[in-house]
Amino acid sequence: MTNRVLQPGMSRRRLIGTGLAAGAGALFAPSLARAQARQIKIGYVGSLSGIRAIFGEAERWTLERMQRLVADGLTINGVNYAVELVIRDNQSDPTRSASIAQELVMRERCHLILAQDGDGGAQVAELADVRGIPTISTMVPWQAMFFPRGGDPAVGFPYFFHFFGGADGALLNFVQMMDMVDTNRKVGTLYLDNDAGAGLMHPQFGLPALLSQFNYQEVAAGPFQIATNDFSAQIARFAREETDILSGFLFPDHFIPFWNQVRQAGLSPKAVIVAAAFLFPGGVNALGESGNGVATEVWWSPAFPYGSSLTGQTAAALAAEWEETTGAQWTQPLGYGHALWEIGLGALASAEDPTDRDAIRDAIAGFDRETVVGRVNFASSPVRSVAITNMVGGQWQRRGGRHESELLVVNNVSDPSVPVEAEMITMGGA
Repeated sequence: MTNRVLQPGMSRRRLIGTGLAAGAGALFAPSLARAQARQIKIGYVGSLSGIRAIFGEAERWTLERMQRLVADGLTINGVNYAVELVIRDNQSDPTRSASIAQELVMRERCHLILAQDGDGGAQVAELADVRGIPTISTMVPWQAMFFPRGGDPAVGFPYFFHFFGGADGALLNFVQMMDMVDTNRKVGTLYLDNDAGAGLMHPQFGLPALLSQFNYQEVAAGPFQIATNDFSAQIARFAREETDILSGFLFPDHFIPFWNQVRQAGLSPKAVIVAAAFLFPGGVNALGESGNGVATEVWWSPAFPYGSSLTGQTAAALAAEWEETTGAQWTQPLGYGHALWEIGLGALASAEDPTDRDAIRDAIAGFDRETVVGRVNFASSPVRSVAITNMVGGQWQRRGGRHESELLVVNNVSDPSVPVEAEMITMGGA
């Protein structure tokens, strides 16, 4: 295999010196011949550094394992193919993502592109469709990747595919978790002023509509700018209206000062259910004891009862391997970063010709398989080019275990096969 990685740290000796878990052979038989006359080139773009690097925290670890998996090539339909991975870090920069898109599509002429980062996927999508390069992206609500490009659910896109849950699924979990706590049904909301925030606060399709449908009263503080660190005006309004619940869309860097100011103002919400702020352990642990009980959407966790089609590992086993080898707590993107390769390599394995881009596109369009994040079904999706995955609701609870806080599934209405791990607890006061 030829590896060209812009970021250092993974030597070929290290890659070949350690092996993947048994079970990879279920898809790809080991090569019996060293000679490889044909080559498959796979491009990859991810947020390995920069402001969105927290979403790519597990990516280097996953990439190292995928590099080992294809080190001796892939044997598909009795033919062994050398594999070249062209791995690029977009540094969480949309401008750099655009440059990488040009490189992977125009210069490298990859057979397949995998985009872990939403910005990277968005930049590659248009060019890939025009130039006929099959591309798969993830980790952005599907609506945000589909409709801004003028997508028609009945038609989809020529070569671009996306798999992830929807904003509607996340918000439905929010309201269902609110119903688990005894409150006055007043919800204070505030949203970061960006595209995602605008979608979540949309009066017809966002959280306001669901709150109304479920008989909650919204106390809307509206959008705030990304540089905001003073939330006193919003908090004063929540205090006047005596809101028992806080919700909306904030990054951890926003929520931490917001929460400190909430505490200083003497507010004691009974439920805090926010998008983005509580996806990762670090943002929750920074809140200390006062963060016990904050809740969020869960795209993936070790509780998911699914297994990898590449390694045979369960979700729990994948998370355990990550924690054992890195010493870090599992994180939600770990599952989706792995599943991205399950779909990409699975499509190559089932394509009539894994070097023919149209054949690869057709194989992705027909993909319907269980992965470590659950069923990924492009074949019969109601939205062409999109595989909609399930989300459940989770709450961070401090239980005195191995980790300071644990993200536990408390609501599984959207996917009953995921076991409920704990009851929703009322916040202990801010």
